[in-house]
Amino acid sequence: MATRKKTKSKRQKAPARKPLTRKKTPSVKKAVAKKKPAPRPAQTLKAQPVRAPSQPAKQPVAPAPAPASLAGEERVGIVTHYFGHLSVAAVRMESGSLRVGDTIHVVGRTSDFRQRVESMQVEHEPVSEVRTGQEFGLKVTDHARENDIVYKAATPQP
Repeated sequence: MATRKKTKSKRQKAPARKPLTRKKTPSVKKAVAKKKPAPRPAQTLKAQPVRAPSQPAKQPVAPAPAPASLAGEERVGIVTHYFGHLSVAAVRMESGSLRVGDTIHVVGRTSDFRQRVESMQVEHEPVSEVRTGQEFGLKVTDHARENDIVYKAATPQP
């Protein structure tokens, strides 16, 4: 059996380029000193006549109250993420506490629904109550979005 010798294909070299050369510039003549313009005399302001405004001045607008929240509701948290395939909202508690069985109201730009809390989880473990500072998963009945506000509805007094 005859063995073939491997031959390397020779690459053709690119033609050599000429080195870049700078064109010689004529020697720079000494710059002629330019005269500075004479300073302007100070102008006096003429008094302008006071005109009545054509439109009344706009009054500052007071910030609108929280949308769609009732007086008996307490803001308890904010939605940080929504998992659509599970219908679960990740909520960060800002104040108060929330228990299974409480009624909540979720309000946002396009969200506005109420529901009873059926299940909550912290670190994939079911819990019956969450407090301020905790982040938990909440099973929701409708689509919640990031930055939606979670209110705890007032419980009726017997």
